[in-house]
Amino acid sequence: MDRRTLLKGLAGAGALAATGGVSMPALSQGAAARTLRFVPQANLANFDPIWGTQYVVRNAAALVWDTLYGVDAMLQPQRQMVESEEVTDDGLTWTFRLRSGLKFHDGEPVRSKDVIASIARWAARDPMGLMIKALQQELTAVDDRTFKLVLKQPYPKLLYALGKNNTPIAFIMPERIAQTDPFKQITDYVGSGPMKFAKAEWVPGAKAVFEKFTDYVPRQEKASWLAGGKQMLIDRLEWVVIPDPATAAAALQNGEVDWWESPITDLVPVLKSNRNISVDIADPLGNVGSFRMNHLYPPFNDVRARRAVLMAMSQEDYMRALVGDDTSLWKPLPGFFTPGTPLYSEAGGEILKGKRDLDAAKKLLAESGYSGQPVTCLVAQDQPITKAQGDVTADLLKKLGMNVDFVATDWGTVGSRRAQKTPPGQGGWQMFHTWHAGADCINPAPYNAIRANGDKAWFGWPSSDAVEKEVVEWFGAKNLDEEKAAINRLNKAALDDVVYAPTGFFLGYTAWRKNVSGIVKGPLPFFWGVSKTA
Repeated sequence: MDRRTLLKGLAGAGALAATGGVSMPALSQGAAARTLRFVPQANLANFDPIWGTQYVVRNAAALVWDTLYGVDAMLQPQRQMVESEEVTDDGLTWTFRLRSGLKFHDGEPVRSKDVIASIARWAARDPMGLMIKALQQELTAVDDRTFKLVLKQPYPKLLYALGKNNTPIAFIMPERIAQTDPFKQITDYVGSGPMKFAKAEWVPGAKAVFEKFTDYVPRQEKASWLAGGKQMLIDRLEWVVIPDPATAAAALQNGEVDWWESPITDLVPVLKSNRNISVDIADPLGNVGSFRMNHLYPPFNDVRARRAVLMAMSQEDYMRALVGDDTSLWKPLPGFFTPGTPLYSEAGGEILKGKRDLDAAKKLLAESGYSGQPVTCLVAQDQPITKAQGDVTADLLKKLGMNVDFVATDWGTVGSRRAQKTPPGQGGWQMFHTWHAGADCINPAPYNAIRANGDKAWFGWPSSDAVEKEVVEWFGAKNLDEEKAAINRLNKAALDDVVYAPTGFFLGYTAWRKNVSGIVKGPLPFFWGVSKTA
């Protein structure tokens, strides 16, 4: 029996018994209506949204911590914790006023000192934050609700940086937590957002629980992504970790869970056939698959080895393994920016187009000096997106003649290990797979993975003066034509130097029971405005 037939069979009525089941405590009818059970994309193995960049951590953090601004569905920053801002005509001095009534989960008011410490910790890890930090002359408290930022030169995208939805997000934490070294994980999860994290109930690998924070003061505007009024209509949110897709599908069909964030494509027909379940594309902006290489160590410290991968890899193989044969769900991507958006570019993309040339790739790999040393591939097995890509990569690298050290692990471990700069064989690595939300890949501002500024770059630490030059050119562009010209040059430079290998563009599904309402499309699950009837 093949994998897809097995999954579809297990997704039927008897699947929970066959796989050991999902143990759920019984709830009264009223409690059931106020409790939402959600199957996240992966286990919440760690919970520090500044230390790491995993989407599952960002998604949980968006419940627990609030932001000064929030990007809406039109990708525009709107005031969130901020009541007002003033900026001088020269664009150098910004004065911000916090909304009244803002509280942390321990009852303490949110003060300017908390904001200043939070911005400082975030800025140490985020590419846009690093840009602001380099321009910062002063960041000081005027009073408990007012703080001032003085820059050496204007930074037109400041509000976007403070409200963007890509990781790391500038979440506001109490000063005592925000003073934690940004390269060490926090252990205190007192937040400023609409839900409290029930640390005592957290069982990594099994569940995470969030409870409504009754003292949270939502904005009055309609909610839109991270902006507007974050009205919580449920009292309790339980994240139920179910790594096996068939078990998750059965739990959703049986009503043991209410919402499955990312069902695999193989099981969507089964879910659609159930009259109690709604299935839809989670985000029309989709996702960009990523084959991320470590630029610090052989063989991928040599651009010829990285280019050999691009010459040999088939994006179609990756996409069919990931989302199946429905070509409406994926497309090749000879570049890095989201298809259908104004800055989409295929400049320099020839290396990813046409027939794959394995012989030429082998020759280039040999020229790079590769001599059979193990290549450590970190592949999370509990995350379908990474597992599917990893299986294709293992086969590809073997065909290229590489000695593959395939490390089958979990997504939480990948998240921790990929941050290590130690050599492969000493806890380090040579490649891992991930994906980037299309909303993060519309331009260089939120796109951490495209940056190539060495030690300050994202995991893999690529260094390319040509790429960074065009990032600066894009930030300084005066109109859309100048932006497009810079992006064309950037796309080509990023492919020439192989910042990372894009594996293709794909759409993903989300599924929920029909007694749940208020679910909206976007790059992360938004729980405000979501309600449930018993």
